[in-house]
Amino acid sequence: MEAVWEILEGLDWSPLLISMKTGIVATFISFFLGIYAARKVIKATPGKKAVIDGILTLPMVLPPTVAGFFLLLLFSKRRPFGIFLYENFDIKVVQTWLGCVIAATVIAFPLMYRNARAAFEQIDVNLIYAGRTLGMSEMQIFWKVVIPTAGPGVASGTILTFARALGEYGATSMLAGNIPGKTGTISQKIAMVIQDGDYLTAGIWVAIVIFIAFVIIVFMNLIAGKKMRNVKSW
Repeated sequence: MEAVWEILEGLDWSPLLISMKTGIVATFISFFLGIYAARKVIKATPGKKAVIDGILTLPMVLPPTVAGFFLLLLFSKRRPFGIFLYENFDIKVVQTWLGCVIAATVIAFPLMYRNARAAFEQIDVNLIYAGRTLGMSEMQIFWKVVIPTAGPGVASGTILTFARALGEYGATSMLAGNIPGKTGTISQKIAMVIQDGDYLTAGIWVAIVIFIAFVIIVFMNLIAGKKMRNVKSW
């Protein structure tokens, strides 16, 4: 037990801070992009919906290293787009915290999109028709009728997105690398200390991740409980 306290006292908390910052920013971006994409897809024709949905969901089914490989090809300073960003806007993505955010957003985005779309598709269309009858614009209907009605599903998607972004490893490692204090996340820290044979430190970080995951699951259950509070048990 004394060894654990000694490690905690000398622990570098930067991986947790980097992971939290990355997760929050990636979730913020995915929230609005996911809602926008879900709204557009449910209005598309069946053929377009199938194709667009496949593209938007692809990062969720691909191995993270594959997604990281494509991101690396896109943003590398040896590639046209990466050169364009660096020479015109002085933006460097590879081996930077921005790379962490982009990688986490790409991997976590499908969770936000899929949950938002599922929530939108379960809304009673009569509520939308009623809003139109009352003279509300489509934008007012969306934010004042659709979003509140789909709130539990959207909230669950947001929490899952944050959890996925917080624990992202594969794509982040390939695009942002593992620079201590800069791009080194919790997942990368765990992998690094295990390679060094320091299982006690790895266990402490794993315990921290498990605690965060448990809190996230509790929040999801509370949200689901609010949604089902009026449903009687069979």
